Amino acid sequence: MDVETFQRLGLHQSWEDLHPREHLINGRSNVEIDAVLRTHADQQYHPCAEAYLVEPLKGSIEVFNDWHESSVYAATRRKLAVYLPPKDQITSALDLLVCNDGEGYRYNKGAVRAPAVLENLCAAGEINPTAAVFVMPGIPDGAEPVVDGRANPVVKHQRSLEYDACTPAYGEFLLSDVLPFVQRELGIEFTGDPARRTLCGISSGGICAFNAAWHHPGYFARVISHCGSFVNIRGGHNFPYLIRSTPRKPLRVFLQSGALDANIVTGSWPLANQQMAAALDFAGYDYRFEFGVGGHNLRQGGALFAQTLRWLSRGPA
Repeated sequence: MDVETFQRLGLHQSWEDLHPREHLINGRSNVEIDAVLRTHADQQYHPCAEAYLVEPLKGSIEVFNDWHESSVYAATRRKLAVYLPPKDQITSALDLLVCNDGEGYRYNKGAVRAPAVLENLCAAGEINPTAAVFVMPGIPDGAEPVVDGRANPVVKHQRSLEYDACTPAYGEFLLSDVLPFVQRELGIEFTGDPARRTLCGISSGGICAFNAAWHHPGYFARVISHCGSFVNIRGGHNFPYLIRSTPRKPLRVFLQSGALDANIVTGSWPLANQQMAAALDFAGYDYRFEFGVGGHNLRQGGALFAQTLRWLSRGPA
């Protein structure tokens, strides 16, 4: 398709930039995603056994509220949190896990409880000592997360600009802004081995994890995508074709979705993730696809989180 036709059809613009969530087309709207954030089928999924601690966490968690030192996403602030393993385990450069929408992965009563899982797997000798960096989306300066009791559209738009864009920018943000800050501030060192550096996220955070690794495979070679938004928000629906038509990159990819995942104007998440899995298989990638029965949330991903980390950390791809 030529550029003129592409633009005439409006394909160069994001639906969500042009319309509010409530906008109806063919009697349907993007508000329908709210109905699948919790579904009856998710009740069968529970945090993995490794998400539970017999005694308090031995590692430490450092929190940086209103962190505003980004050059890539200037004039924004965000919350960062960092889990570090117990000091006696930090004898060399640490493996790295970066979680987008980080608080959803860090919360100690949530579906994932990543610090506990990392600590239990490390204590069992199943993974190397691993630091986890939990990164929240940016909030533009002057904006508040909630306005009149509802999520601020300006803040949601910023999350989409960071997570849904198919550019190298988010990976550059991690490499030039976040990770150097954490290493400098906490006096630690992350491994430079991309096979020991994992990016993780849910929904738009899931495609963001894949996209950053796609653009920066020499720095991040492991991906966890839960209910990834490989749909037409900002062009992510093109990834299956790109995977099929681009020389294979040294990535190991874990994908998860469910039969009741989102199905809205911008696309079908179940079908999009099946297309991603088919493309990865076609191109010969080392990948794993878990397709369950649940909706658009972390319940199944949390139930499988320890298995996922074990699978990612096994030998070379």
